[in-house]
Amino acid sequence: MATFDNFFNWVMLMACVLLIVPNCINAQTSNASTIHIKSSSPNIIIILADDLGYQDVGFNGCKDIPTPNIDKIATQGVNFTNAYVSYAVCGPSRAGLITGRYQDRFGFGRNPLFAPNDPEMGLPLSEETLATALKKGAYKSVALGKWHLGAHTSQRPLKRGFDDFFGFLSGGHQYFPELWTLKDEYEVKAQFDAYNTKLLRNDDRIEEKEYLTDALSREAVSYIEKYKEEPFFMYLAYNAPHTPLQATEKYLTRFKDIKDPKRKIYAAMVSAVDDGVGNVLKKLEELGLTENTIICFLSDNGGPEKVNGSNNGILRGGKGDVFEGGIHVPFAMKWPAKIPEGMTYEAPVISLDLFSTVIAQSLVPIQSKNELDGVNLIPYIVGEKKGIPHDYLFWRKFDQNKVACRNSNGDKMIVHKDEQMLFNLKEDISETTNLIEKDNEIFQTLQASYQNWNSQMSDPIFYGLGDDKEYNEKHPNRFNKQNKN
Repeated sequence: MATFDNFFNWVMLMACVLLIVPNCINAQTSNASTIHIKSSSPNIIIILADDLGYQDVGFNGCKDIPTPNIDKIATQGVNFTNAYVSYAVCGPSRAGLITGRYQDRFGFGRNPLFAPNDPEMGLPLSEETLATALKKGAYKSVALGKWHLGAHTSQRPLKRGFDDFFGFLSGGHQYFPELWTLKDEYEVKAQFDAYNTKLLRNDDRIEEKEYLTDALSREAVSYIEKYKEEPFFMYLAYNAPHTPLQATEKYLTRFKDIKDPKRKIYAAMVSAVDDGVGNVLKKLEELGLTENTIICFLSDNGGPEKVNGSNNGILRGGKGDVFEGGIHVPFAMKWPAKIPEGMTYEAPVISLDLFSTVIAQSLVPIQSKNELDGVNLIPYIVGEKKGIPHDYLFWRKFDQNKVACRNSNGDKMIVHKDEQMLFNLKEDISETTNLIEKDNEIFQTLQASYQNWNSQMSDPIFYGLGDDKEYNEKHPNRFNKQNKN
């Protein structure tokens, strides 16, 4: 009897084992699948400088400002030699980048005013940000630094797809913490007072002690650590080297040989950004995340040379222009898992392409809410797709009546009020020789393409920086705190 009982117990035990083991295997397989998804969807870091000159990075030939860490992105990946932003000033350029769409499609054709009570003064809620799109692929997202896409609570980063935010809402900011004397947006009394507000961490104003660029770099490293177990998107939007020109002795002492005082401070500010990029690269390496992280570096527009001491090299014009100096920017990308080192890509690309490129790499399929103007660059870079990303690129400054269109052959049309210009960028990157009389047929073709594009665009939907006085007259309670709905 005892023998039978022992045999019966053994049979029951084996039956339980046979039932449990497959479930354990399935659970392990499921967990392994989840881990595989998380490790295979690349991390995304977009590093955006502010008002950086085209020739103020080493990979574009800068001699007096070493940028070894920024240069690594280009030398360990791809340098785009004909890279553009979609607008020649900060706010609209950022709106295009973060949506992957020409900002004129949704009326973001001006630099927005700082208006914390105005839900229309910024990125329309109809637009999907890259952070919102990446949520569909199980990404975590953080925005660091300059926002400039709306100060109203409905337009701030946490309402536009980001899980975390550390930075400021206005178009610029003081760099030294002792100058951050306004506790919040409702102590602001004029447009540029917002430069003096305390920083935000998510929705809370904080006391910060570090030089602004260093604080942003510190937070970037911290959030990489925080998000290391899952795919993440980091939008690291430095406001350097945008004015005001302010730098600490740590960085100024590196440039004793630069005699021009404006250029010296500018160089120090760029060097601070480069240090921050180095810290980011080092943290990725420490955590074993380098191989499967896409890092992009670019400027939001060209440098305003007379204002901040920047250098656009041989490019004509600067910030605010539709000449090359205003829209042709330093642009590099690295992704060791996919992009070979030391590549140069010469076909025209635009900042709008980042949205399409990034969402296409997620292992979890992502469908964008709106039709995108950018394209996925990776197949072109690695040779999987022939041809070029864009036949035409377009620019429009509505209030100044400045427009431009270039084709993939380097032909570029510019119309500024009544002046018509045509250049061939392959032969004349400095835009010195107007070919309008010689090649009028090319001009007419470009103008027809522009007019077709322009017919799809919208007029600006909000007041811009030039309308500050008029806006104040119509909104006397612009900075007064109001009850939240």
